[in-house]
Amino acid sequence: MTPFSSLPTARNTTSAEAFLSWNPHSHVPKFRYNETQLPKKENLLLRPFQVPTRPYLSLTNSKLMHPFASISSFAESEGEKEQKDQGIQLETHQEDAKTNDGDLPGMAQAFHISSRTASAIAIFIAFAALSVPFFMKSLGQGVSLKTKFLSYGTLLFGFYMAWNIGANDVANAMGTSVGSGALSLRQAVLTAAILEFSGALLMGTHVTSTMQKGILVANVFQGKDSLLFAGLLSSLAAAGTWLQVASYYGWPVSTTHCIVGSMVGFGLVYGGAGAVFWSSLARVTSSWVVSPIIGAMVSFLVYKCIRRFVYSAHNPGQAAAAAAPIAVFLGVTGISFAAFPLSKSFPIALAQALGCGAAGALLVYEIIKKQLGHLLVKSTSSHSESQENNTTQNTNLGLLSDVAGPKGIQLEIVYGVFGYMQVLSACFMSFAHGGNDVSNAIGPLAAALSIIQGGASGTEIVIPNDVLAWGGFGIVAGLTMWGYRVIATIGKKITELTPTRGFAAEFAAASVVLFASKLGLPISATHTLVGAVMGVGFARGLNSVRAETVREIVTSWVVTIPVGAFLAVFYTWILTKVLSYIL
Repeated sequence: MTPFSSLPTARNTTSAEAFLSWNPHSHVPKFRYNETQLPKKENLLLRPFQVPTRPYLSLTNSKLMHPFASISSFAESEGEKEQKDQGIQLETHQEDAKTNDGDLPGMAQAFHISSRTASAIAIFIAFAALSVPFFMKSLGQGVSLKTKFLSYGTLLFGFYMAWNIGANDVANAMGTSVGSGALSLRQAVLTAAILEFSGALLMGTHVTSTMQKGILVANVFQGKDSLLFAGLLSSLAAAGTWLQVASYYGWPVSTTHCIVGSMVGFGLVYGGAGAVFWSSLARVTSSWVVSPIIGAMVSFLVYKCIRRFVYSAHNPGQAAAAAAPIAVFLGVTGISFAAFPLSKSFPIALAQALGCGAAGALLVYEIIKKQLGHLLVKSTSSHSESQENNTTQNTNLGLLSDVAGPKGIQLEIVYGVFGYMQVLSACFMSFAHGGNDVSNAIGPLAAALSIIQGGASGTEIVIPNDVLAWGGFGIVAGLTMWGYRVIATIGKKITELTPTRGFAAEFAAASVVLFASKLGLPISATHTLVGAVMGVGFARGLNSVRAETVREIVTSWVVTIPVGAFLAVFYTWILTKVLSYIL
């Protein structure tokens, strides 16, 4: 049998590179993991994200696989000092490959494709974005050429905003999975593309308000359709511009805050102080503090619970396998109840959510039994020896006690279980994100279309299915072309993640967002996830969180609303001049 081997890791370095040699009878394909090397002390505030010269995970085949290539690379940080002498060294030819990859454009490097293929993908997306609106019913039927021209421009503005939502916000669902090695970058993007589009089309709201997010007072702009139309387009352009800048530098910012800042700037300048709901704005800004703090606290506790009740168990692998279906049941039930379009009757909706949770738990149980069953049987055979060791080691442990990580097969099982749980939760979050955040792009888009086509009546606008699909396509295009940038920040640059840490951060962020949304608390999903990743880092020690990255992210949060407001005013001034000649 091929022995388990791993790379030694340096305690004071910022990168871990490892090959994992698997037992050929374990039905687990080989693949390798390479972590991006990150500068510690250099100020990166104004430097764009540099694409890693290797993908996070390179698969040797495309079959259903054990998703964790990197468990050995994190062994020492989890208390596995003994494994540092069992490793194999990386081949020197990888350095030559890195040098050759350095000349490729960003998307080609990220997905390990040729520059010609990356260019072809970008050209196809651009062609589709420019041509598809001509075949959409929302372009207008039986209307004047001028109205069709304005509708075409409006659809492009909405696509631009949706593209930037995909480029920045996809990291909310997939960042921790890529950072922990549970998914490769290519797998994460392909999975997110399918689920984000499906969520936008199937779950996207069909009714929106002309005044988004309760920020502007609607009656201030009654009878000023031309000005309101310019303001809606300017808000899309302003929010999209700032999101693009943030994505370029790898900063995870809130798309909702971008839209809010843009609408506030437009309303304040063109409608006066009475046009803005200042209490709503105060709730939004308070989330800068509330979201990351709550996310950090919950993820800290979740990770400590994993270490206390799984790592210190007599058989950590069996403990993880037993806890997985329960955790998935609770998580999927909560996500389903809060985000999915269930019945309006509470008992029926609760039953539907419980059914989704039960299905998710059963799925994880079957996957663990199929993929890790042989390891669980093997770990049981050596249970007596592990029990004796743990009995002397894990007495009188508290929740905050420093618990050593499991070893060998136990470590493999624990990381395997939590990795599958993380992938499943990432899929649910990606599907829910497509349905929820697509409204940030298509809401103002649908309202603007209704204004120029004369269909606005009252404050509610019906969103057609083709506009929902258009927004979903924009999100997919953005995450395909630029999604890797913010994924790298969430998954790599804040703190080093493993499957257990990644699951703790993702589970905590999802739980906080779902409960807060039901209670009406001012919570940002992006800010909560960043705080949750920081909380996992703090659980390992203050030095485990990279202060330079956190400082950059917080700075980008603070300037989001002012920059969005300024850009919205500037774009509105330009559009009102242009529309005065067209209308």
